Amino acid sequence: MSVKPNGLARAAVRFKPASFAGTFVALMMSALIVAACGVLLETGIRASVPAERYANAPVVAAADQSARVVADTVDGPEETAYPLPDTARVDAGLAAKAAAVPGAATAVPDFTFPVHGGGSASGGFTGHGWGSHAFTGTALSKGAAPRAGEVVLGADAARTAKAGVGDTVTLETADGRADFRVAGLAEAGAGDTTGEGAGGGTAWFADAEASVLAGHPGKADAVAVLAEEGVDPDALAAAVGKALAGSGAQVLTGDDRGEVEDHGLAYAKETLFAVGGSFGGIATLVAVFTAAGTVALSVGQRTREFALLRAVGATPRQIRRAVAAEALLVAPLAGLLGCLPGIGLAHWWFGQMQDRGAVPEAVELHVSGFPLLAAVGVGLLTALGAGWAAGRRPARIKPGQALAEASVERLRPGVVRTVLGLAAVGGGSVLAGVAASAAGSDAANASLGVVMLFMLAVALLGPILARLCAGLFGLLLRGGGASASLAAANSRTNARRLASAITPIVLAMAFASTLVFMHTSESHVASEQLRDGITADHVVTAPAGLPADAADRAARAPGVDAAVSLLDTQVLVPVRGGGETSLQGTATQGVADSGAQLAKVQDLDVREGSLDRVGPGRIAIDRTLATATDVGLGDKLSLYLPDGTKAAPEVVAVYGRGLGLPAVTMDRAALDGHVTSPFADTLLVSGGEAGPLRALGEVTDASGYALAQNVDREFGAWANYMMAAVLGGFAAVAAVNTLVMTVLDRRRELHTLRLVGSTRRQVLRMLGWESLLVSAAGVALGTAIAMITLTPMMRGLTGEFPHVPPLLYAAFAATAGALGLASVTLPARTALRDRGA
Repeated sequence: MSVKPNGLARAAVRFKPASFAGTFVALMMSALIVAACGVLLETGIRASVPAERYANAPVVAAADQSARVVADTVDGPEETAYPLPDTARVDAGLAAKAAAVPGAATAVPDFTFPVHGGGSASGGFTGHGWGSHAFTGTALSKGAAPRAGEVVLGADAARTAKAGVGDTVTLETADGRADFRVAGLAEAGAGDTTGEGAGGGTAWFADAEASVLAGHPGKADAVAVLAEEGVDPDALAAAVGKALAGSGAQVLTGDDRGEVEDHGLAYAKETLFAVGGSFGGIATLVAVFTAAGTVALSVGQRTREFALLRAVGATPRQIRRAVAAEALLVAPLAGLLGCLPGIGLAHWWFGQMQDRGAVPEAVELHVSGFPLLAAVGVGLLTALGAGWAAGRRPARIKPGQALAEASVERLRPGVVRTVLGLAAVGGGSVLAGVAASAAGSDAANASLGVVMLFMLAVALLGPILARLCAGLFGLLLRGGGASASLAAANSRTNARRLASAITPIVLAMAFASTLVFMHTSESHVASEQLRDGITADHVVTAPAGLPADAADRAARAPGVDAAVSLLDTQVLVPVRGGGETSLQGTATQGVADSGAQLAKVQDLDVREGSLDRVGPGRIAIDRTLATATDVGLGDKLSLYLPDGTKAAPEVVAVYGRGLGLPAVTMDRAALDGHVTSPFADTLLVSGGEAGPLRALGEVTDASGYALAQNVDREFGAWANYMMAAVLGGFAAVAAVNTLVMTVLDRRRELHTLRLVGSTRRQVLRMLGWESLLVSAAGVALGTAIAMITLTPMMRGLTGEFPHVPPLLYAAFAATAGALGLASVTLPARTALRDRGA
């Protein structure tokens, strides 16, 4: 069948512009969503950062910065990589092997580590091995290269330490506090200034002792290989790869070197995949779902025209061809116009993620024709599919029957549609039961299916639900006078029209409530746990880490009962979800004291076991993590330490405050050699005054610390709110679009009411009651879907029921009501002024 635009299609667009304008807007918004998410997904796939520190080292050998899990899928074994929380290192001895490769000028083991000066947290330097000057461009300005027990200071570090050549400075590293003679001063090259620490400058040590000072004896962050003049980098990389085969090191060139420097790239890719892929998939389904409904409404509004065409001799094939041709006239242009703001949305969204530190500044947004072509194609296929489905019956039935159905709406829905709708309700109910009995990611994954299935059920069973809502709310409208009674009768009689208006509001309310209240629920529980869990009187923090002896110095202060330092990091824990194993980044605290001392400053709400047993090879975990990993007291928990080293410590305690506080508590010594910074992040102090503690870092009380921790969660909140705004905003536009289409299609009906004696005010009041009924039904159904989704999800993730702030919920409901009222009354006023309606 040819779908070339014919005269019927062009005439329909020309003489029914309101109906096609609504379809155009829906398809344009659909393309906007698909294009924006597609651009972000492509950026995640192609994201890279140029090498800065290693810009002059054409080949770099480094460890794999990911932990990998192989899962059995229907397509066979599939490997998934998860970025490590910290740096995985290679054997420093690989530098000698790489240097011996033909074409290699030299190979340098590279080290980067934090250094404290003079026992004060404010004097933070970045330490390197002196050998790195060969590729960073750093040069001596005075003195000589460092030997064992010596250091070369950059200009900023020398000013901070108030030291010159020949002086002795006291520095603190992972190897402890020691005196170093200043052998020279240096001007940091471009490769060193890009990695400089928290404003304190740079210090270089002898390569022979740099790995020990870094806390990783015999290990290097990477090996930089320099090429002889005229040697091709790819050829050199191949030779180095052959020489280092079996060592576990990856040989990198080009922009791949940048990922060794900036671990944020791996997390940025995860974020972009989550937004462009996972959320983009949901958003695309919602966009297609909504656009299809609008197209179907547009076709349904012209049932009378199709019936007349059949009556005057049009064949079913001509009707179907006309509907398809209309899609070809509208969809491509709508898709192209939607791509432009879609690119703008992607640019803004990407910029916001960069401003919040989720994406490195060096990563660029990639815009190509693929996501734009996909956006236009999805819109076209949606229009063709929805138009074909909606036009099937008008094209198939007899002309007389078509005219009858055009005059009076069919009361009984189709059998297939009803069966599918009931199946969706059944599936959603089953998944809700699964989510209620699951925990962690299993509950979250099942809940996602719940909201999608119930939304599908609302779309399929819309006329039945609309008739039920009209009957229920019609009882309440009986006391509203003639206008309210007429609105109720209209809604009962035209259930299909009512359903098309209710569905987008249900969509907006369900998705916005689920995303927003998921965050408010998690944040509420986390805040409560953090507030109740920190029992210390004072909390000391420092951006560059606390001095190693901070706890001892605090304990000697007058009136202090206990002082415990904590090193905050993450471990990767294998968890089962959806029948597959994934690695979950889990907040972890390393405790440098006994469980009894920790209990004086932190209440983890221990449910089983005892914190006193936490020590070498023994950890305590949160009960939600215990459920997700199916481990209990006395079991071994397999995990990856921050640098990817596998471990299987014994669980000796299970506690209940692992959402607001770290979910894993382990011995601080177990993290030695597995983290870049050996310095504690937090010092909890019970008793005493704040004054003597200020020499160690910034001092606040428990409530101030809790507020700061909540601020750190802002990106997660922003991401949820952003996704809610995109989906909710799209659904709200769809709702407005649908309501305007239905009102403009009723101009003949509204003019008839005026002819039989109704005043303009009475007609507007009737429409106002109808919009109230539509909004109330949409809010009620959307709220029900959101609560059915959120309750098992939150019970699995937090152990609590959803937390719904009353004012925020009221704002959602009021917005839905206001949009409904404005979308009905404004076009109605225009229609009533048009005397030809």
